[in-house]
Amino acid sequence: MFGIWPVPGFGIGRHAARVCGMLGLLVLWILGGCHSAKQEPTTVSYLRLGWSQPDDLPEIESLLQQFTRETGIRVRDLPVPETTLDQLDLSRGLLKRAAAGPDVLAVDVIWLGVLQPDLVDLQHDLADEFPPFEPRLLRSYEADGKLAAVPYTVQVGVLQYRRDLLREYGYQRPPRTWDELETMAVRIQAGERAKGNKDFWGYVWQGAAAEALTCNAIEWQAAAGGGRVIESNRTISVNNPAAIRSWQRAKHWIGWISPPSVLAYQELDSLNIFDNGGAAFGRIWGGASTTHIALFRQMHWRNSLAQRITGYTTIPDGLIGGAGTLGGSGLAVSQHSSHRREATELVRFLIRAQIHSNQGDDSAVVDEPGFHSAGSVSEASRTSETAVRAKLVIRPSSETGSQYEQVARAYIDTVHSVLTGEKPAPEAAAALEKELVRITGFPIGPPLKED
Repeated sequence: MFGIWPVPGFGIGRHAARVCGMLGLLVLWILGGCHSAKQEPTTVSYLRLGWSQPDDLPEIESLLQQFTRETGIRVRDLPVPETTLDQLDLSRGLLKRAAAGPDVLAVDVIWLGVLQPDLVDLQHDLADEFPPFEPRLLRSYEADGKLAAVPYTVQVGVLQYRRDLLREYGYQRPPRTWDELETMAVRIQAGERAKGNKDFWGYVWQGAAAEALTCNAIEWQAAAGGGRVIESNRTISVNNPAAIRSWQRAKHWIGWISPPSVLAYQELDSLNIFDNGGAAFGRIWGGASTTHIALFRQMHWRNSLAQRITGYTTIPDGLIGGAGTLGGSGLAVSQHSSHRREATELVRFLIRAQIHSNQGDDSAVVDEPGFHSAGSVSEASRTSETAVRAKLVIRPSSETGSQYEQVARAYIDTVHSVLTGEKPAPEAAAALEKELVRITGFPIGPPLKED
């Protein structure tokens, strides 16, 4: 009933055949539960987002078993692919199977506009659970006037760094700007290679043609003053000198401070390079509380060596400041579920457990301005709150709704073509602008200064 292992990364792009194959297997799996005897307890299926590490699974299993003990409702935990675009394909396909699909889904915040026609409006059924949530976080899970999901996991793009190496090379704090990161990365990389570590690199990140590249590129672009692709007033801001310069800068990293293979890296790839001692800096997702998005949390499953020598700070500033992408998932209930009441109870149970965990976890690792102990979690989170709030950038999923998939794919392909050298950045930006006008019908406008 539990312990189903999530399928690892599906590689770059949609890989439709694999996704369809998995969809078929899951449908057979779900339908298998329909032949149970009438006396059997109700079973709800839960499609859980993301990739998990070994230490995650016992905790997940224990939580679902606790739910079953308390309610008598069983849970079938379903696996998913790694990349968010493949997850979207799978979720959409299963929802179209109506009653044969999952009852509860973890849904990436950017896909609510795409999936919301098949999701229940949770505004009334879970209204009692909303007071602890930060209001603007809750609003980000609305689509077409309904609350399509309830926030469950919240993430913010952050920079991880090797504290020991920064000390060794004379740096008293992590980089605050991209200029500083480049300077530090070059020096540390040269020093480590001189010691014999020929495969050491200054900075690793996610450059594969997948949604993770959207998150990286929109951070570069927004920090440089190039806007967020589609602005909150529904204008397109992508073909401008600042955005073009940000892409060109990232292209310059490849083969200089970032490995050529970074163009194929997804989250696990860059994480493994960093954790195995192969880089000084890395871009990573930092978890955050659903009630306090300024609180970074370290992934508990990482090895103890990495925990001792790894520091975390905000994404470096560009010309106008920094920008860490807001990510995460929410819990949704299928419009087609035959067990809507039980599915809603599972959502209620999971978000209460998550909030309780956030409030009681004193082992969290928070944003560090330097190398010394940040003190208590509450003290450190208060210190970092203003900086983190100022650095948030939100992908334009609410502005584009069901068109976000097309917008994201066009943006990913364009940025990747610049990084690979297939297209010059000015030419790519101009072509992307025309494509986004065609997709959305929105006018062209300048980047906005947003709160």
